[in-house]
Amino acid sequence: MMGRSTPVQLAFFPPSLVQSVSHLPIVFTLCLMKTDSRPEVAIAILQRHEQFLLQLRDNIPGILYPGYWGLFGGHLEPGETADQAIRRELLEEIAYAPASLLPFGCYADERVIRQVYYGVLDVGLAELRLQEGWDMELLTVADIQRGDRYSRQANQVRPLGPVHQTILLDFIQSRPVVSLADP
Repeated sequence: MMGRSTPVQLAFFPPSLVQSVSHLPIVFTLCLMKTDSRPEVAIAILQRHEQFLLQLRDNIPGILYPGYWGLFGGHLEPGETADQAIRRELLEEIAYAPASLLPFGCYADERVIRQVYYGVLDVGLAELRLQEGWDMELLTVADIQRGDRYSRQANQVRPLGPVHQTILLDFIQSRPVVSLADP
């Protein structure tokens, strides 16, 4: 099992600050300027009412956080922007991408730079097709605060990836304005 580590936050612009700046793409780009060789990933917070869609990562050696709950997303391909990458990754992983994905912030640790987006999940779980990972579920705020969730596929309670838990708790605390889908 991986030890818990506190991510080093490169930059984080809460949506309230970003919304007050008329050139949002420039602000988001500035917080992501790379000065090293760490890979970049784009991940998405997909919210449906007061719940958040997470993937239970495959429990295989060699990947980050095997068997942990985490946000959907993945690595940027050469020449690809984070906006392009997050849409591609969502389509590859769950055959769905929301009409609108907005930048939330940038998080980094010693291994990777994470570009985080958020949007509304306006379809039910039954309409998604899990194409990567072990399981997917809508987690409640209580699940996220506690740091774990039961998986029917794994038939056990599995932990949230520590970095993903931190990102979600920051998101919940900042409460960006999101139009939520009806039940």
